[in-house]
Amino acid sequence: MTTEKKSTRGWRLGRRSFLRGVGVACLLPYLEAMGGGRKAAAPPKRACFVYFPNGCSLPDVNDAQYKHWRWFPEGQGADFRFTKVLEPLAPFQRDLAIHGGLSHPKSRELLGHLAGDSWLTAGDLRGGTYTNSISLDQVIARQFKAHTRYPSFVLSSDGGVGYKSRISTLSFDGEGRPIPAQHDQRRIFERYFAPDGGGTTDERRRAIQRGQKIVDLVLEESRDLTRRLGARDQQKMDEYLTSLNDVEEQVRRNEAWLDTPLPPFSAEHLQFDADPRIDPGAYVRTMYDLMVLGFQTDVTRVMTYMLAREDGLGIGENWPRLAIGADRGHHTISHDTHAGHWDQWGPYDRWYAEQFAYFLGRMKAASDEHGSLLDSTAILYGSACSTTHNARNYPMLLAGGRDLGIQLGRYTHHSATAVLQAQNDAITGAQVADAKRHLAEDDLPCSNLYLSLLRALGVEAESFADSTGELEGVRV
Repeated sequence: MTTEKKSTRGWRLGRRSFLRGVGVACLLPYLEAMGGGRKAAAPPKRACFVYFPNGCSLPDVNDAQYKHWRWFPEGQGADFRFTKVLEPLAPFQRDLAIHGGLSHPKSRELLGHLAGDSWLTAGDLRGGTYTNSISLDQVIARQFKAHTRYPSFVLSSDGGVGYKSRISTLSFDGEGRPIPAQHDQRRIFERYFAPDGGGTTDERRRAIQRGQKIVDLVLEESRDLTRRLGARDQQKMDEYLTSLNDVEEQVRRNEAWLDTPLPPFSAEHLQFDADPRIDPGAYVRTMYDLMVLGFQTDVTRVMTYMLAREDGLGIGENWPRLAIGADRGHHTISHDTHAGHWDQWGPYDRWYAEQFAYFLGRMKAASDEHGSLLDSTAILYGSACSTTHNARNYPMLLAGGRDLGIQLGRYTHHSATAVLQAQNDAITGAQVADAKRHLAEDDLPCSNLYLSLLRALGVEAESFADSTGELEGVRV
């Protein structure tokens, strides 16, 4: 166990302390014993991006029978009201903001499922040559990597990179190349317990085969440490070790699925019958738990998680059947033109919101010396199309980041024409009219939101991708 001397009164823990067992080293979260009651000079800032595919449920606002299944809330400003879709997020209404009317200009006329490819890049994917650009998370990671063991965590439910229009990662490097995503929860979990940044040790593999968990292996040293901690730190240690134990138990239960290969498929059509033992809720929540642990132990401050791939080409296509008892897959639901399809799409979007609410709850409960992790983390949840093949009016929900100066507790539908009209004093009426002819109602660049996030996170940037300036109403 790593310790530091603290004058003549005894000891204190180093900020990068581990509990050690046979073949394992367990990184500790922040404890008061690490700081001697003093806060770090620079509070950490964190960023997280969570993506769902195929757009969202958007029945007509005047459809009295189904409008309660619209993803976007009713009303605007601070008095917005959740529909049934985002209702699970009601406990966090003052911890989030919803932004509508945004899209990527270069993606608006693209059909198919290039949405995931460009969500965090705003890259120009038109034409036959696949040329993407750096993703927002990697811009942030470049600056934050000096403070953590890993520059970022790149996660998805399918893993790897996929291929154009059926990508399975949200992250792209400085050359626009896709960064492979991790989906094997055992491997992700084990990364937290390798102080040298290596893989699972031989001793740890043997311990796994014997059924020994991380908590079992570090139990003796954790008991010794706990006896030396104050009451509040003792409680936090108990909560942390309980969380580790629970996550590893769930990882075990989920591992059967990870060994089940995807059946063959073509880009045109997919026949997919997932293993009936799969519990998508357990898998998604375990991934969220791993993300919380990553932030809690400060091994990284930047994460992306792609819940599922576009077009149903992945494990997530079967989740509506397993999660809500739907009689068709996610992509099929998103294309269904029958009158009652909102009764499957809406509840499935609600199921996604329930899992995300779980994540927000865990982030709000976890803390460092500065307070709740949620308040120091900007979490963007959304998709890069409103409905399937409609690359406008992205559903975008920004949660957390109160300590970053992010404006919360509001729903804003941003109108490009309204912004131009507000600038009428600065440009001529003819220029406004000409600009309006080239702008639809939902045509503000989504990159304006991204530029605002960069600045809230303290990342110096004049612009991002095709941004034209900061998005009004993002920062206080």
